[in-house]
Amino acid sequence: MRFSIAALSTLVLAAALAAGPAAAAPGLPSTNVAWQPAAADADIERAFAQARAEGKPLLLYWGATWCPPCNQLKATFFNRQDFAALSRSFVAVHVDGDRPGAQKLGRRFKVSGYPTLVLFTAAGAEITRLPGEADAPQVMAVLQLGLAGGRPVKAVLADALAGKTLPANEWKLLAFYSWATDDQQLLPRAEVPGTLVRLAAASPASEGEMQTRLWLKALAASDDGQGVKPDAALRARVLRVLADPALARAQMDTLTGSDAAAIVRVLDPEGSPGRAPLVAAYDAALRRLEADTTLSRGDRLGALYGRVELARLDAPKEAAQVTLPERLLREVREHMARADREITDGYERQAVITYAGSVLGRAGLWADSDALLKANLARSHSPYYLMSQLGSNARKQGRKDEALNWYAQAYDKSEGPATRLQWGSGYFAALVDLAPQDAARIEKTAAQLLAEAARDSGAFEGRSMRSLQRIGAKLMSWNADGKQAAALRRVQVQLDALCPKVDAAEGQRAACAALLKPAEKKVEKAA
Repeated sequence: MRFSIAALSTLVLAAALAAGPAAAAPGLPSTNVAWQPAAADADIERAFAQARAEGKPLLLYWGATWCPPCNQLKATFFNRQDFAALSRSFVAVHVDGDRPGAQKLGRRFKVSGYPTLVLFTAAGAEITRLPGEADAPQVMAVLQLGLAGGRPVKAVLADALAGKTLPANEWKLLAFYSWATDDQQLLPRAEVPGTLVRLAAASPASEGEMQTRLWLKALAASDDGQGVKPDAALRARVLRVLADPALARAQMDTLTGSDAAAIVRVLDPEGSPGRAPLVAAYDAALRRLEADTTLSRGDRLGALYGRVELARLDAPKEAAQVTLPERLLREVREHMARADREITDGYERQAVITYAGSVLGRAGLWADSDALLKANLARSHSPYYLMSQLGSNARKQGRKDEALNWYAQAYDKSEGPATRLQWGSGYFAALVDLAPQDAARIEKTAAQLLAEAARDSGAFEGRSMRSLQRIGAKLMSWNADGKQAAALRRVQVQLDALCPKVDAAEGQRAACAALLKPAEKKVEKAA
C-alpha cells in the first residue's frame, strides 16, 4: 500500500533541497509495555542477555513512525491489556527504522518490511514471525503458542516438509507464519507458493481450519503457473468457507484485500463459467465481514477493498479509470465518510485513512481520494505519507506537474534518515520519469540525496541502501543515450568523495562504489 504526493513551487523546492534532514523522534509502540529501544548490536546483546537471565523469549518489533500497518498494530494490538499482561513473559524490543544503526540491525535479523514481528528464543533462534495483518485476538493466540515452548520455525518447517508428525500447535504456527515479512529467511521467495501447497497437502484433515488457511495462502501466493493447480475439491473448500460466516470470519485476513482477486483468478481464470458464481459468493462473504463490528475498522476496510478488487477483475490491473457498479461506489463513499467522521485515535487514523485513499483510487473515485487525503494532512502525524499518495493519484491521472509538486513536498516534510532517503528516492524517480528534460533539478536532487547519505552512517545498509540503489539505477537510465554524461560525471565526483568514508564492513563501501559503475562506462563511451 505505497502511494506518492506533490504541490510546491520551484522556490520552495530549492529551499527544501538546501535544507538538511529533519530530525526524527521515534516513539515507543505503546506505553503499557516495557519496550526496550534498540539501535545497535550492543542494545540487542543486552536484551538477549536479559532474556537468558530471566529465562524468557524475546519479541522484536521492527517498524516506522509513518507506516500505516505499524499504526494499525499500535491502534489494535500493542494497546491491548492482555498483550500488556502477556509482555511480562518476554523481553520486548523495539527497533525504529530511522534510529541510527537500525538499518544494520535490519540486515542482521533479515527484516526490511514494516512492520515485522519476530519471536526469538533467549538463545537467538527464531520461533516465528507473527502475522501483523491478522485479527488481533488471532495474533495474540499465535504469540501465546510461540511462548509456550515453541520450537524454532526452521526446524518445524523442515519436519513438516519431511512428512514427520507435528503437534497441532506447530501446524498452527506454520499456518499463521508471516510469509509477507519472511525476507527469504526460510525460503527463497520463488519457492513460497510451492512450499505452501506442500504444507497444505501434508497438513492432517484433523487440522481443518489450519489446512484451509494454508490452502488459501497458497492460492493467494500462486501466479504464473507457480503454486496451486486448482481442482474441484479445492474450489468446493473455498466456497464452503465463503458460505459459512464463522469460517469466513476465522480466515478474514486471508480472504480480504488484494488476495480476494488473486484467489479468484487462480480458481477460475477469465472466461471460466464458474467465475461469476464464485465472485457472487465471495462478494457476499466480504459484505458480511465489512459489516462485522467485532473487526477493526482497518479489517472491515480490507473487506471492502476486496470487493472493489473483485469488481475490477476484468479490467487491466493498473487501469486508472474503471467502471464499477453505482451501488458499490455509493457504499465505498459512505464507508470512507463514516470512518473519517468516527475515528478519534491518531494511530488508527494514519492506518485507515491512508488505506481508504488507496481504496477510493482503486474504485476510480480520484476526486474523493484527493479530498479525503487533503482533509487529513493536518491531522496526520506523518503527513508526508499522505502527500506521497496525492502525488501517486495525480500521476495516475496524467497531472505531471501536480504529481511532482506533491512528491517534492513529501520529501521536504519527511523525517528520519532512512525515511528521507526512501521518500527522496521516490521523488527522484518521479523527476526522471516525468520531467527528464529538467536536468538541473534532477542533478541538484541527486546531489542533495548523496549529501544526506554522507551524514548518515547507516545510509549503505538495508532499506537505505536500496533507496540509494534506486537513485543510481534511475541516473543510469536517464543517461541511457549518453546525453547526460557531464551531469553524471559531476555526481560521480561527489560519490568518489563519499565512498572512502563509508564503512568497508559487510560490503558497504563496495556497494557505494558500485552505484554508478555501469553509468561510468556509458560516460566513457559518450566522451
